[in-house]
Amino acid sequence: MEQNTSRNSQIINGTALGFSIVFLVSAFIAALYTKEWGSVFLNWYHIMITPCPLVTDYLEIGGLASAMLNAGACGMACFCFMHFLKGESRANTLAGYFLVVAHCFYGLNFLNMWPCFLAPFLYMRYKNLDFKSNLPVCMFATSFSPFISELLFRYTQRENYAFGILQLNISGILMTLLFSLMIGFVIPAILPGAHAWHKGYNLYNGGLAFGLFGFFLFNFLFGTMGISPHEPVTRFNPVYEAFHRSYRLYGNLFFLFIFAVCIAIGYKLNGGGFKGYDRLMKDTGHCSDFAEKYGMPLCLMNIGCHGALFLLYINLIIFFTEGVGFTGPTIGVVLASLTFTAMGQHPKNVWPILFGYQTLYFLTMFLCFTDGRDLSWTLSSQGYINGVAFATGLCPIVGRYGIRAGVAAGFLCASLCTATSALHGGFVLYNGGLSAGITALILLPILEHYQPKVREEIKSQANNLQAMIALVDDLSAEVRHAYEEINADEPEALFPSPESFDMEKD
Repeated sequence: MEQNTSRNSQIINGTALGFSIVFLVSAFIAALYTKEWGSVFLNWYHIMITPCPLVTDYLEIGGLASAMLNAGACGMACFCFMHFLKGESRANTLAGYFLVVAHCFYGLNFLNMWPCFLAPFLYMRYKNLDFKSNLPVCMFATSFSPFISELLFRYTQRENYAFGILQLNISGILMTLLFSLMIGFVIPAILPGAHAWHKGYNLYNGGLAFGLFGFFLFNFLFGTMGISPHEPVTRFNPVYEAFHRSYRLYGNLFFLFIFAVCIAIGYKLNGGGFKGYDRLMKDTGHCSDFAEKYGMPLCLMNIGCHGALFLLYINLIIFFTEGVGFTGPTIGVVLASLTFTAMGQHPKNVWPILFGYQTLYFLTMFLCFTDGRDLSWTLSSQGYINGVAFATGLCPIVGRYGIRAGVAAGFLCASLCTATSALHGGFVLYNGGLSAGITALILLPILEHYQPKVREEIKSQANNLQAMIALVDDLSAEVRHAYEEINADEPEALFPSPESFDMEKD
């Protein structure tokens, strides 16, 4: 078991390093592709000093190469913590890594990540908790990074804000420090409780907790204080416009390369075959750790297969409907869709969620047609592209309640995904996770009412697990008691100390 855990940790760290290197190399290639070589670092600087509520497109603000550089830098920083902190990296660590690099294309950057990322370490120090096992909390906390940029660069400047010009004042810096400290001590407290709300049926657990807390923060900072929030920053980027605001060819080649490499490396590490992947595909995904149960080689193949499915979906909806293309947020959500491929997501329990989005679209289109109105959105509208990536976190509903329940979950989540960002003003990056969490809260009671058998099966399994834990505790107590009795009579007989051996004689 320890060998498997150690091997999984090495592969997880290697995956983070590999993705980070690919981003950095891609930044160089993108600079040549877009002919922006001379302004990559300047544009990256613009990304870092720009307020960034949802949805701020970093391909528009800084360009493709600078956004890739941003993802590579943030990813490499996460890898350093994963590698140098003592302990093992686990599946939730990889999930945190994917969420960080995904949002590096719209809302997260190498400057605003640090206050949120480092603050929870103070909490861990205060509670005397292990840094490595709680590292995912630090990564998840970066969801509040848009608040950092807003407080630093625009909240206290208001009308004096100007794009590309760094302006700081004492009040903005102090507010940022206080906000970071609060995040560091609040996030670890609210994160575990959200799991009980949706019973593990929303893999994006932080989205629900963070979204509700962000709802309070946004309304306090703006509504209560009587301040009107600004819209996301935009600028005219001639290179981006020349590519029709979509790097479709580049994005497809980039992701096809990554997914092919993941499948190839997983295939090789798995002994040159797909043995065991069929078992992974049959897993419900509910409270499941694929890395622990099946090993990271199969998880690497799952990253490739799941990613290819989602990439196919993105290409189909862009081709058949009018909307956005491969923008910064689109590239980001393809990465976000990989978040829990080692903890519950696989193609079999995800496709019904995607189909649920299409079901809502066709039904709405039919109703609008019969009413003589034009449909105001499509599947390739940016909000719906972003929402569907996080809606895949509802895949345990498919695993437990079946395909029809999964289609219903996708249908309901699609109808919510563009409304929830108004609650927190776009300052919480995990908006899709909030939509998925609310969907689970609405849908689960209905499913449990009409399919009580599944609920009883889950309860029975939980009772069996608790009984096994109690049995192990009893056996441990008996062994401990027997050891104490034996050791009291002959303290050196069974468990001699190392000092009692004569090493030279041995």
